Amino acid sequence: MLASSKVVAFLATSDAARAKAFYGEVLGLRSIFEDGFAVVFDANGTTLRVAIVREVVPAPYTVLGWDVEDIAATVHRLSGAGVVFERYGWLQQDELGIWNSPSGAKVAWFKDLDGNVLSVSQH
Repeated sequence: MLASSKVVAFLATSDAARAKAFYGEVLGLRSIFEDGFAVVFDANGTTLRVAIVREVVPAPYTVLGWDVEDIAATVHRLSGAGVVFERYGWLQQDELGIWNSPSGAKVAWFKDLDGNVLSVSQH
């Protein structure tokens, strides 16, 4: 039924200007519009709608991620832009914060300025 429909991703922010700067300037997503209810970005063909809410209650797990070609280079670029990668004591992560999963995928996590957990991964 929905297999041929495009996905729209949703996140929340309590500060539209801060979200616009983070997703637009730091992560490099193209801003589509802002309407007072959300800041909307083009994430490589997927619409990312960052809803403006009174209070963000971040989930304790990954809510949005990007599959990248070179995770180490991506982590270096994002770190250079001020992104701080998460460290989890129960995972063995390398010096960049990258975890090598049992499947062979490599994953690194970071948070946006509202505490939403985001990731980059290489498969």
